[in-house]
Amino acid sequence: MKKQILTMMLGLLAFAGVAVAQQDKKEALWINETSHDFGKIPQGKPVYTHFELKGMGDSLKLEMVQAGCGCTTPEFKAGAYAPGEPVKIKVGFNAAAAGPFSKPITITYNGGQQKVIMITGTVEVTPAAPAPANGAVGKIKQ
Repeated sequence: MKKQILTMMLGLLAFAGVAVAQQDKKEALWINETSHDFGKIPQGKPVYTHFELKGMGDSLKLEMVQAGCGCTTPEFKAGAYAPGEPVKIKVGFNAAAAGPFSKPITITYNGGQQKVIMITGTVEVTPAAPAPANGAVGKIKQ
């Protein structure tokens, strides 16, 4: 019975240690927002947003920022940054295809740790021709 209690206590301590380690890992990177919604955007008009990062505690080594497809383009400067030093990532979306979108961007930092941020929105179809002229406008002016 004592052996079972001791084994259970050791298991709980090990679990608590893993939970604390995971919590520390989560707090290694601060991001101002993990998702950005562009809302409704016109087709064919690229849009941009900025994400701001900071290393929490230790310095931040930004290694790679990679988009899931060619319609999304992240711009960043890889390298080491002092603790708390702000780092900006510019993310562009080309808005070529109509309809809703949800695009992941993967940030790789500090020796292979990763964080995924998202951009979302809806690309609205641009009319093929301009709106027809309103003939009644001339009558109102008379």
